[in-house]
Amino acid sequence: MDKTGFDHLPLEWVRAFEAAARLGSFTAAAQETSLTQSAISQRIGHLEARLGTQLFVRQARRITLTADGEAWLPHVQAALVGLRDSTEALFGVSRNRLTISASGSINELWLVPRLEQLAEVSGAQITLSTMVVASGDTKDDAAVRIRYGSGDWPVAYAVPLYEERLSPVVAPALLGRGAWQTLPRLSVSGPRPSWRRWCAQTDTSTTPVSHLRFDSFCAGLAAARAGQGVLLASLPLVQAELDAGRLVRVADEVLRHHETYWLLGAKERLSRRQWRQLSGCLVDGTA
Repeated sequence: MDKTGFDHLPLEWVRAFEAAARLGSFTAAAQETSLTQSAISQRIGHLEARLGTQLFVRQARRITLTADGEAWLPHVQAALVGLRDSTEALFGVSRNRLTISASGSINELWLVPRLEQLAEVSGAQITLSTMVVASGDTKDDAAVRIRYGSGDWPVAYAVPLYEERLSPVVAPALLGRGAWQTLPRLSVSGPRPSWRRWCAQTDTSTTPVSHLRFDSFCAGLAAARAGQGVLLASLPLVQAELDAGRLVRVADEVLRHHETYWLLGAKERLSRRQWRQLSGCLVDGTA
């Protein structure tokens, strides 16, 4: 065989091989690449003929790599990653613009204090888009999203922002009115645990009942800062308030929760370099 043919391997053949090898299925590779199974099989067949070797062992319901296929796969993957990264670096002008979709509370309390560092590190034009819960989440076109949950989103990049920990906080001026357990309580709607769970864990009285309720954490925090009651607060989000002395913790106990805010990135809209920059600037290193 004329080995000079190696200089002209069609990229679509190589991509078909990589997808099938990584996914372990011609069918799965076809779905990922928006091709038919027969098209994947045909491209890999052409590739094997050009290379003069068999890359897969084809069985009734599964495929496995041959020794030659296993040896070649890491080189192919490294080459494709290098091609993608260099393409992004040279031609990905739109990648220098980042839109981050998050709740108003996360925008104000978590992202804004970190924007200067993120802008400096990334050199990107950054847009903060406030997620409106009532509008739904399916039409969100942001490259980066921050959502509250357990991390089971079907995205390429995902990492928790911080470990969720809650404890009561109050404005110092309120403490002179007696034990904090007797002070008015502020409630915030949403996915975080409520006062009821705090009381159950710490064997605290469920009274007084909250008479001030808010639909955003920022609003509840503003009320606590104004001395209107005790807030069961997400400690990572109120750390600046605690450091400045505008709020104080009134209990040593901490309520931990398995859900938290997650930083989510779309592979098609975000380079790996940008993801490393984002997570490096936005994720709590102590979590």
